[in-house]
Amino acid sequence: MEQGKKAKVLCLHGFRTSGNFLKKQISKWHPSIFQQFDMVFPDGIFPAGGKSEIDGIFPPPYFEWFQFNKGATLSALLIGYQSQGKVLSDHPPIKFMVSISGSKFRDPSICNIAYKDPIKVKSVHFIGEKDWLKIPSEELASAFVDPLIIRHPQGHTVPRLDDASVKLLSEWSSNILEDLKNEDVNVTEALDSDESADVELAENNMVEQVAA
Repeated sequence: MEQGKKAKVLCLHGFRTSGNFLKKQISKWHPSIFQQFDMVFPDGIFPAGGKSEIDGIFPPPYFEWFQFNKGATLSALLIGYQSQGKVLSDHPPIKFMVSISGSKFRDPSICNIAYKDPIKVKSVHFIGEKDWLKIPSEELASAFVDPLIIRHPQGHTVPRLDDASVKLLSEWSSNILEDLKNEDVNVTEALDSDESADVELAENNMVEQVAA
């Protein structure tokens, strides 16, 4: 991550909603949580193929992702596939994921690849006590190494966060930023080391040429 440039977060909305709807939902959270990130809220690539549950609550248009349910499900799938070298091979490794009511794909041919090994990407999983996807969300969280699970008493929704949840998520996002900064330092030091080695090699070649 370049100095002064914010880390980009791709925010994928739920079934038959929209990027703007998710953006409005996330706005319920304390702004300090993600203020150091560049939050991007795209719309799904397919128009909604039926009635949206938010019709009458939030204005259309509504969209879908690849004709299935959740943006969180798609995110986890991409991360799992990337970790297995199946997709996004020319893209830098995805660093982290925040899942709200996410779940695994149920197709065994997909599960056997995407979730073959524990996923080492840092993750947060919001799980609602009244969510009909509570158990599938827990199953998705178990596919990650050391997931942070934040439980809330609500249902299938982007929850409002209490003070304890805000603290947990703020600390987690701060740790993500610290990790990204440390990676930048390591890359810079590696580049400086390579440059020093190149200069030393060039100087040795010059000495050899003069001696010859």
